[in-house]
Amino acid sequence: MPLDGHFLCYNGIMKNKHIEHPEDSILNGDLSVLNWFTNDGHLTPKIDGSPAIVWGINPANDKFFVGTKSVFNKKLIKINHDHETIDQNHQGKVADILHKCLDNLYTTTGIYQGDFIGFGGDFSFCPNTITYDFPEEVTQNIIIAPHTYYEAEKDLRDAVAYPLKYRMESNNNVLFWQPDCYFEDEVLDGVNTLCQFAKQISMLCEFPDDKQVRRITKQLNTCIREGIEIDDITQEALANDNNCDVNVYRLWKLVKSIKETLMLSIVRYDDVECYIDDEECDHEGYVLSNDYGTFKLINREVFSKANFNRVR
Repeated sequence: MPLDGHFLCYNGIMKNKHIEHPEDSILNGDLSVLNWFTNDGHLTPKIDGSPAIVWGINPANDKFFVGTKSVFNKKLIKINHDHETIDQNHQGKVADILHKCLDNLYTTTGIYQGDFIGFGGDFSFCPNTITYDFPEEVTQNIIIAPHTYYEAEKDLRDAVAYPLKYRMESNNNVLFWQPDCYFEDEVLDGVNTLCQFAKQISMLCEFPDDKQVRRITKQLNTCIREGIEIDDITQEALANDNNCDVNVYRLWKLVKSIKETLMLSIVRYDDVECYIDDEECDHEGYVLSNDYGTFKLINREVFSKANFNRVR
């Protein structure tokens, strides 16, 4: 569906700090993602920008601010209302970016978050792992890919995140980049069938506790980073290593395949080309929000592996 489609919130998430892979979410026995797969929602590309920029009106003092996700910290809060505060709170490249954001992002009546893509004056930008080639030179001073707005009554620490369903207006200073994408309906029937099968498989699972889940997730990420196929033999080995039911790994693999099937139905509309190490690729992924939650749709063998192994 297009960008201005059905609006739904981030399922009551306080801050948009981390969005989970759908297959990882089932490791503790939470099967809500199987309903998430089959319900309409708000779909947007996940842009590989860095750092995340938060800006808007601070509800505590009604002043304009810029910052990173550290504006939401419980203790070491880093909210920047002026250039002096930026220099106190940040260093290096992040400080340089925030200075430019303070000068160029216009005052709004709300609070927004987006990914920093780059400074203008060029057509090619590599803020993180993916290189974005725009069709022509960007003349604005900064490029931001906005994706979230927040509601907060008195304090940023109480902010509630919602997906940004409308377009922000670019001007001479800032280019707001918001590519379009939507689902093709014909693939969705197959996803429904797979989700019903996954629910049956889940009845055979003895799910691990939270401590085991953290260890399992770390090991799965290691496999992806090192290019190890998570086949039946690997699943058996991981299950034995963690004293865990192998059916949990089988369910994880099935949910991952459901995600990949759903991704085949996504159509994107934009004229920006994406590359990893000079090889053309898709966006980092996509984010879908509906009544059952917010999860990211990412080809982990392509983007996650490249991101894990990127020289920082």
